[in-house]
Amino acid sequence: MEEEYDFETLAVRSGIHRSQFMEHSEALYLTSSFVFESAAQAAARFKGEEPGNIYARFTNPTVTAFQERLAALEGAQACVATASGMSAILSCVMGLLSAGDHIVSSRSIFGSTVQLFGNILKRFGIETTFVSGADVSEWEKACQPNTRLFFVETPSNPLMELSDISALSTLARKAGAKLAVDNCFCTPAIQKPLELGADIVIHSATKYLDGQGRVLGGAVLGSAELMEGVRNFLRTAGPTMSAFNAWVFLKGIETLKVRMDAQSKAALAVATWLEAQPKIRRVYYPGLPSHPQHNLALRQQKTGGAIVSFEVEGGRDAAWKIVDSTRMISITANLGDTKTTITHPATTTHGRISPEARDAAGIGEGLLRLAVGLESVEDIIKDLSAGLG
Repeated sequence: MEEEYDFETLAVRSGIHRSQFMEHSEALYLTSSFVFESAAQAAARFKGEEPGNIYARFTNPTVTAFQERLAALEGAQACVATASGMSAILSCVMGLLSAGDHIVSSRSIFGSTVQLFGNILKRFGIETTFVSGADVSEWEKACQPNTRLFFVETPSNPLMELSDISALSTLARKAGAKLAVDNCFCTPAIQKPLELGADIVIHSATKYLDGQGRVLGGAVLGSAELMEGVRNFLRTAGPTMSAFNAWVFLKGIETLKVRMDAQSKAALAVATWLEAQPKIRRVYYPGLPSHPQHNLALRQQKTGGAIVSFEVEGGRDAAWKIVDSTRMISITANLGDTKTTITHPATTTHGRISPEARDAAGIGEGLLRLAVGLESVEDIIKDLSAGLG
C-alpha cells in the first residue's frame, strides 16, 4: 500500500492480495506445495528467476500477507515470519552470523534468550558478552574486533528496563555491528526501532500481534539485504510459520492499536495503584514518573505499554500469595493477551538461568510480572488486592 496511509489503515488493509474469487477477508491457503504450469516455470521459480510460490516451508500466500503487513507497520523493507519468537531470534543469528563472531547483549532479556546466547550458540563458536541494557558505556567496553551483533529488549523482560535505541545504533555502526531490537513488549503501535536507528526488529508474534493467546509465531524485519540471509536460513532449516497461524495473526493485527492503547491506559492505572500500596516495595513501569528512564520512554515510546512488574515485601512467599489469591487473573507465563496474566519470573520465565544470572539481572524472589488485559481496571485491582491483605 501507499506509504501515506496511517497506522490504523495499514493494520487493516496492507498485505492483501485477492485471488480470482475476490474474497474480502484474507484467504487462508492450507497447502504444502504449489503446482507449476510447466517444467520451465518450476525451474525458474527454484532459481529465483520468477517470483511465485514453491513449497510452504518458505513460500505461502497467507504468510506473505502477514510479512507484508507487519513490514508496513514497522517501516521495514522485508520481513521473515517464523514458527515462534525464539525461532525468530535463532534465525536472525544463524542467518547473519558465523562461528567466531561475537554478540553484545543486554543481560535483561528473556530467560530462553539467555540460554540460547549463553549456552547453545557458544557450542557453535558464537560468543556473547552480557552488559547493562541502560549503560551505553558498558556496550562500548564490551565491543571486540569480531563483534557483529548488538541485541536488546526494550522494555526488557521482566524489569521494564529501557535501552536508548538511538545511542546504541550509533555505537553499533561505529563497531561494525548490527543492532537488533526485540520489540515484543511495545509492538510498532508504541515503538518503531527502525526509525530510531536499529537495523533489525524481532517479534514474538505470539504476544500482542495475536493478542488473544491463540497461536505461536515470530518475525524478523529489516532491510531486504539483511533479511535475505535470514530467509535463506529459514528456507533450509525450516523454522516456518504455518499458514493458519499467519492468518490468525493477520486478524489480530487489525485490532493491534486499539488494544495497545486500551491496555496501556489500564496498565498505567494499575501501576499507579500498586505504587501506593504499602506492601509493594517497587513498581517497574516506564509510564510512571518514578521510573528511572521515564524521560527516555517519553522520547521513544508512545505509551508506557501494558506490562507492569512489581516487587513485593516478603519475597517468594508473599509473591506466591498474591498469585494464588487471584480468582480472575490468569496464572500463566504468556503475555500480550486480552486477558490479564500474572507470573513469578524467578521460578517460571527465568527459572532455567542460574541464581547468579538472575541476581545480576535484578530478578528477585519477590518480583511479579503483570500483563494487563482488557478487563475492568477495578476488577484487576480487586483481584490483586486479595493477596495483599
